[in-house]
Amino acid sequence: MEQTRLNAYHIMWLFVFFDLPVTTKKERRQATRFRKDLMKDGFTMMQYSVYIRHCASKESAEVHIKRVKSSVPEKGQVSILSVTDKQYGNITNFWGKGMAPLPEGPKQLEMF
Repeated sequence: MEQTRLNAYHIMWLFVFFDLPVTTKKERRQATRFRKDLMKDGFTMMQYSVYIRHCASKESAEVHIKRVKSSVPEKGQVSILSVTDKQYGNITNFWGKGMAPLPEGPKQLEMF
């Protein structure tokens, strides 16, 4: 069995961006279900319509992309962006006029 060393170019981050209609009760219910499905799948809210998830590999990221795709509501727009851990390390976040440090990555070992 070949062992692949994990590095910042193999570890992936998934960004899910969405704009879902919430005019009707049904649309609000579908939007809420979509957000809850993202959280059940390990995504965390970065901004209201932007969720992120750490994946140990490209193969793991592909599994989570399929899960997101299966829960997309019938209306609205959902986009998924995959970036390497190295690329994610270049992010700069601002809150108001102050710059905040990059949040620390996950500490647990992901097996699947």
